[in-house]
Amino acid sequence: MRQKLNLVKNAAGRLVPTEINGKKQTPFQGVNKYKPTGHKAAPPIRSCTDYPADGNKVVNSLQDALKKCGLKDGMTISSHHHFRNGDLVMNQVFDIAADENVKGLRWFPSAAFPCHKPIIEHIKNGVVDWIEGSLNGPLGNYASQGGMRGTGVLRSHGGRWQAVQDGEVHIDIAVIAAPTADLFGNATGDRGPSACGLLGFGLVDSIYADKVIVVTDNLVPFPCIPWQIQGQNVDFVVVLDKVGEPEKIISGTTKLTKSPDRLHIAELTAKFVKESGIMKDAFSFQAGAGGTSLAFAIFLKEMMKDADIKARFIRGGSTKYLVEMLEEGLTDYILDGQTFDLDGVRSMRENSGHQDTSPFTSYNWHGKGNFASMLDVVVLGATEVDVNFNANVVTHSDGKMLHGIGGWQNCLFSKCTVLPIPAFRNRIPVIVDEVTTLVGPGELIDVIVTERGIAINPLRKDLIQATKNSGLPIRPIEDIKDEIDKLIGGPPAKPTLTDEVISVVKWVDGTVIDSIFKMKK
Repeated sequence: MRQKLNLVKNAAGRLVPTEINGKKQTPFQGVNKYKPTGHKAAPPIRSCTDYPADGNKVVNSLQDALKKCGLKDGMTISSHHHFRNGDLVMNQVFDIAADENVKGLRWFPSAAFPCHKPIIEHIKNGVVDWIEGSLNGPLGNYASQGGMRGTGVLRSHGGRWQAVQDGEVHIDIAVIAAPTADLFGNATGDRGPSACGLLGFGLVDSIYADKVIVVTDNLVPFPCIPWQIQGQNVDFVVVLDKVGEPEKIISGTTKLTKSPDRLHIAELTAKFVKESGIMKDAFSFQAGAGGTSLAFAIFLKEMMKDADIKARFIRGGSTKYLVEMLEEGLTDYILDGQTFDLDGVRSMRENSGHQDTSPFTSYNWHGKGNFASMLDVVVLGATEVDVNFNANVVTHSDGKMLHGIGGWQNCLFSKCTVLPIPAFRNRIPVIVDEVTTLVGPGELIDVIVTERGIAINPLRKDLIQATKNSGLPIRPIEDIKDEIDKLIGGPPAKPTLTDEVISVVKWVDGTVIDSIFKMKK
């Protein structure tokens, strides 16, 4: 039974716990307010005398590797999600844990997907107590009903790296699925039968975990070049028949929209970027992997060609649309954090201007800078926004937890953050009085684009001034909301929730920005 938590109001006015899963927490203090001190965590010292002199770390099976890592009750097991809905490894890990009668594990994935639905049974049977990672689909739905014994923790990609390096999360065993690896543990994701692109989300696990297992279906002679994971951080190598289904890295949220309304929103977004003066030689941008954001990239590409403008770099998730821009000379570089389709995988192998990155360089808030604030504009999605420009990406208006944060929070620090969203989904308004779950503070969100107009945050007087004679349908956000409410018949009903916290949302600095409450049955 989950312990009842003591809740306090944080700087955003949201009720959050002061302790989660037995660890004290710092409530959100405001954007740029929390600056911790101390030193980063470090993995234990190892000796080469305990590892094969010939470099061969291959063991017979995944079960053998887990046993050699000392798998036992209460451990933290981590994994990356570069295979997205095509992962074939982690269900096996927890099946093995069940066979070994191991209980009370914490799973620390960079994200979970519908393919991980079988882990619900391992939560029910006590093998897994709770999950700290994005909960998409069935796992999110199950957790929203209060199914986990512990409290879930949702972090951004950068927040996950921050949590490990700061010592907030200690990884006992990291399991890294790798499309290609050598016997020493060097590994890459950009080639092999199961190629998925880069492995950047597993990099922090390889550096900080006590024990590291690389699992591959394509063992090559030493050295595996290029290596994204370095063998000197790896304890064991396991060879399976297949580690992932790369065609499933293309999920429902990474397909180009065909909706006329959303195509209109995408075109309006591109026009805003052009008319505001953001689109200029050597500018930079990032577009999310949602269908509208993908369409935005296509419209922007044509505008850049017409104006003879070239970007210095584009931040990925890479898609075939960004790859086309690179190969047509419209940008010098793709700085890729996650590969979203097979064209991106191919490009990473073939194009020297396609550079794999990790959350350390891209998003980690407790580092000496990162790429996010260097972007001229970022275009992202949201499940809800409110009249104060606060945004939600993890729950819907019913309070159900169905989406992950990903790099979304980290991207808010770009010079201009734009959220192209439909005015309503399934006759439920997307612009509300107050978001159900606060994931991004309104002061960091600059522009909302809907099919019924564009709202610019009043704090961005420069953008208002730059577009006042543009002919774009710029309106106060309150006016757009009122129009939607009249059309739909009023704002959405408040979710029916209990006072039991089943998960929390962390801000990029590790503080707690909001709570997610159990749904009433």
